Amino acid sequence: MNISPFIQGLPKAELHLHIEGTFEPELMFAIAARNHVELPYASVDELRAAYEFSNLQDFLDIYYQGMNVLVTREDFFDLTWAYLERVGGQGVRHVEIFFDPQGHTSRGVAFGTVIDGIWAALEKGASELDISFRLIMCFLRHLDEDDAFATLEAALPYRDRIAAVGLDSSEKGHPPSKFTRVFAKARELGIPAVAHAGEEGPPEYVAEALDLLKVKRIDHGNRALEDTDLTVRLAKTGMPLTVCPLSNLRLCVVEDLDRHPLPAMLEAGLMVTLNSDDPAFFGGYVNENYQAMKDHAGLSDAQLVEIAGNSFQAAFLDEARRKTLLDELAAYAAKSGVR
Repeated sequence: MNISPFIQGLPKAELHLHIEGTFEPELMFAIAARNHVELPYASVDELRAAYEFSNLQDFLDIYYQGMNVLVTREDFFDLTWAYLERVGGQGVRHVEIFFDPQGHTSRGVAFGTVIDGIWAALEKGASELDISFRLIMCFLRHLDEDDAFATLEAALPYRDRIAAVGLDSSEKGHPPSKFTRVFAKARELGIPAVAHAGEEGPPEYVAEALDLLKVKRIDHGNRALEDTDLTVRLAKTGMPLTVCPLSNLRLCVVEDLDRHPLPAMLEAGLMVTLNSDDPAFFGGYVNENYQAMKDHAGLSDAQLVEIAGNSFQAAFLDEARRKTLLDELAAYAAKSGVR
């Protein structure tokens, strides 16, 4: 996919990014060799060919398989740094990264090993690439709430590094209501929340995330459009949605990008942002998602500027950094002749 120079340089934040979903096959093979972990693929090309899915569960099966090669602090550092180096050339100025500790602690990897490696790379990115960051700890919804509570307890020594808690993994059959108590406990600790809802799950899951989990953002949210009252509510409250078009396509949430719901979301006045979700698996990082919506949904450069602005407004940023990034975006738009 050819990225336009305008999109390439457009200042933006990425708010829906699973760090384990940035695992490119070449790096997976390298880390597997370093840790003497055998992969069930003979080559990088064979592994890349396996990155083909027909639904969310098929994707998650290979996603969790890839996690098995991550063992040391160095592994988590290398994974995170590879992502930051890539998006540092894509105009990304702020990232809010999801990580799934349960996918690692269940394999015997210490919580501290995971977060220390990711955090060290994020700090290096802030220092060397001027990419600010927040870290969001997700609970795996296919596991039970007691497991989520144990994960929240394990995270307490690192409370100052965790900007929010989230909810991800298999959506069908695992409504947000399953995790009401653990999200309430996180709120008591002063930790805000986000949640995946309305991707494969119904609009009711979006409503539950709002009413029971008290989220500050909805991750995905596509199917909210099926409920007119819910759509109006999201628009009136300015609830941000972290939309991931290429992910939607690869997981067959949408049949083709020409019929992606993003234009309808904008028409309804929803506060949408564009993100890559699991870019190594879904065929594109954040700029590819911007370009896909320009090419297939006919978004103008002015609409892309609006969406980039939404990404800064929706981020868990301090106000000084937010103003700096919004001013940077305004200057870029003006220089590019976009109004």
